[in-house]
Amino acid sequence: MARTTGSTGVKTKETIRRAAIKRIYQHGFEAMKLRDLADDVGIQAGSLYNYIKYKEDFLYLLLKDVLVELLDGLAKEVEGPETPLAALEAFIAFHLRWHTARREEVFIGNMELRSLSPSHSAEIVGLRETYEKKLRDILEWGNKDKVWKVRDPKVTTYAIIAMLTGVCTWYKPRGRLSQEQLIEVYRELVLRGIGLLKK
Repeated sequence: MARTTGSTGVKTKETIRRAAIKRIYQHGFEAMKLRDLADDVGIQAGSLYNYIKYKEDFLYLLLKDVLVELLDGLAKEVEGPETPLAALEAFIAFHLRWHTARREEVFIGNMELRSLSPSHSAEIVGLRETYEKKLRDILEWGNKDKVWKVRDPKVTTYAIIAMLTGVCTWYKPRGRLSQEQLIEVYRELVLRGIGLLKK
């Protein structure tokens, strides 16, 4: 790929980011060579070091940026609802929309956590736990208001997030179900699972 004439540092950085996501998704982080990444972007390998000092730091920043964006997006979606049910439905819809749109980043986040240093891994796990706590808080809110009766909100949080995130392994934008239809299917599954919908 030839570098675009007159491209700015910001554009180049984003181009590197997108190329790295694609390469890590296809080949894995350990197999990614910076020289190959430079070729993908159309810059000299030496120039790449203006943007990536250390390979592991790049992965850490990539995963951190994704999770910060995830948390920011979630905050906008679930701060408004005034009932536990509305908040839960907003969480389900947001999670599915975001994760089906960012499948490559989600895959990398799940598979490449092992490639981070212990300190970086701990920080990424902490951000994940912050996200999980948003859902756990909603479930506990529903328990408190007697909207539902979830025996173990923490375990239920893990189960719901695992189920919702699993969509990334098979979802295709041009598949049989639209995104909104998919959200409705998963909404029903979650609400049935916590006892709000009967068979």
